[in-house]
Amino acid sequence: MPSPLSRHIAAARREAAEALAELTASLTLADVTLPSTGIDRHSPFTGTVLVELGAARPDMVKRLAAVVRAGVERVQD
Repeated sequence: MPSPLSRHIAAARREAAEALAELTASLTLADVTLPSTGIDRHSPFTGTVLVELGAARPDMVKRLAAVVRAGVERVQD
């Protein structure tokens, strides 16, 4: 039987994978590619699972910044 921490980590990994899939799909719509994304290892002390966004080319970072800026401006209007 899995321990409570193991169940928590498994749920956190599923949530992180879903968040990464959602981000990747959204970025694809905006023609932004982050090639080094992934699910980071959990903290052995807290069970926190992080989404690794990794490294990206400068042109992709600029494109991502423009997409975020445009989205913020739309939300603020």
